[in-house]
Amino acid sequence: MYRYDGYDHQMLSDRVAQFRHQTDRFLAGKLSDAEFLPLRLQNGLYVQRLAPMIRIAIPYGMLSSRQLMKLAFIARHFDKGYAHLTTRQNIQYNWPQLEDVPDLLAQLAEVEMHAIQTSGNCIRNTTTDQFAGVAVDELEDSRAYCEIIRQWSTFHPEFAYLPRKFKIAVCGTVIDQAATQVHDIGVYIVPGPAGETGFRILAGGGLGRTPVIGQEIFKFVEKPQLLTALEAILRVYNREGRRDNKYKARIKILIRETGVDLFREKVHEEWQRIKDSALILTDVEIARCKAFFEDPAYAELIDKPEALTKPLAQDVLFSSWHQQNVRPHKRPGYAIVTVCMKETGVAPGDVTDQQLEHIAELAERYSFGEVRISHQQNIILADVRQEQLAALYCELKSQALDSANLGLLTDIICCPGGDFCALANAKSIPIAESIQRKFRDHDELTDIGEANINISGCMNACGHHHVGNIGILGVDKKGEEFYQISLGGSSKNVASLGKIMGPAFAQQEIPAVIDKIIKVYKSNREVDEKFIDTYNRIGMAPFKETVYAKAD
Repeated sequence: MYRYDGYDHQMLSDRVAQFRHQTDRFLAGKLSDAEFLPLRLQNGLYVQRLAPMIRIAIPYGMLSSRQLMKLAFIARHFDKGYAHLTTRQNIQYNWPQLEDVPDLLAQLAEVEMHAIQTSGNCIRNTTTDQFAGVAVDELEDSRAYCEIIRQWSTFHPEFAYLPRKFKIAVCGTVIDQAATQVHDIGVYIVPGPAGETGFRILAGGGLGRTPVIGQEIFKFVEKPQLLTALEAILRVYNREGRRDNKYKARIKILIRETGVDLFREKVHEEWQRIKDSALILTDVEIARCKAFFEDPAYAELIDKPEALTKPLAQDVLFSSWHQQNVRPHKRPGYAIVTVCMKETGVAPGDVTDQQLEHIAELAERYSFGEVRISHQQNIILADVRQEQLAALYCELKSQALDSANLGLLTDIICCPGGDFCALANAKSIPIAESIQRKFRDHDELTDIGEANINISGCMNACGHHHVGNIGILGVDKKGEEFYQISLGGSSKNVASLGKIMGPAFAQQEIPAVIDKIIKVYKSNREVDEKFIDTYNRIGMAPFKETVYAKAD
């Protein structure tokens, strides 16, 4: 992982002191709410329904065990004993006291962490594949380029006050795990004409009120030109993006109104002006950033040792967990473990202080002291010896961290919804729990197979409902909470936006509706066919007919 230098430490110390002074002035009545608003947003602080919420930056989802321990400490001393994993690979605290936030930020600074650019109209936390650096289908490790983007974008003076927030994702794998096509900018590492790797760059993707799949702006950009290409896109957006209407201030709207061909032309014109500037990445700079992400001290191991195969044959529960939550690793004898944070009865993505400490300890003993957070709101131990998987499973089980439902129907992506968020039209967490309780039988879940449900409490789409195979959106109908169902969404390589099935449903109807949808899928699927593939083959009509059929 990237380690701070003296400049980084000093910058962060100054930032904490600055916000402490701003907070003191606000609490003393010397700053109005309107004056304090941009200052707190620049430090990740929101005013939510019940209390302030602060969002902590986790660059490209990577954490050390030391940092995870600090997050546990903060959850215990500044919150109510838990934290929330977000769909941007960040962590949120929903209950801090405003007067304590400067102290909270000072604690974060001790372990090279902050809340800068996790909110406001700026370039947000850059995300990537949670398996970056260890995936078997990886063209090149994306993390170094994420770090380059992070350093370029942090405190960028030209982009500190954009028309609206701006999100970048980088994908270095064949299978897209980063929802790259639904970002303001999506960067794919791709082979070039001579076999060298470079970047294919999309722009204009996004969810929210106007969901859009990103469109190609650069077919191939050589590595030295990564930042010049990104800067050209940002400059055009910053100049021409609308500021008169916040709902029309995203780059996706600019591209729609301008037309992608004209927008691409403007970007390339800007790029020609700056492509020979100081933004060019040198081989030395790329090598410097890559050095932070060199492989750990892997041992020479064999695949499928007896210490793995024997417990797999003897323990049905371990075998089930291994099948769902363990993925192949690029190195023989190692495995990637996803700790699925989707236990029934717990808000998806919520993790207690004790669990955070436990995972940090496990990371030290089993995974070189590092963890990752996925945009699916789960935690990854990326470098576990296969011979230690059985022991790791037992330790996870002791803290109720052994949910074996990764990628299944109950591995639900869910925003905090109306229980916490002031913007929400409806609650999200109770909907997730009701579905999880409906589908509690593990054999039934595995029979259904890969099928994801994403839930958002409002049109801001923090739960990514547009790209869920089954998407659920909370809506307000004359002061009552209802839920709109969409089908056919996907954030993978062939990205698609879900289509609304029909009229919305009351909260108590949702589990039965999902059950009907699943029954249609099971009665129409072909051998080994996933939900999304069945939907794409048969279309919406059979689902709609069954769900809205009148009772005899």
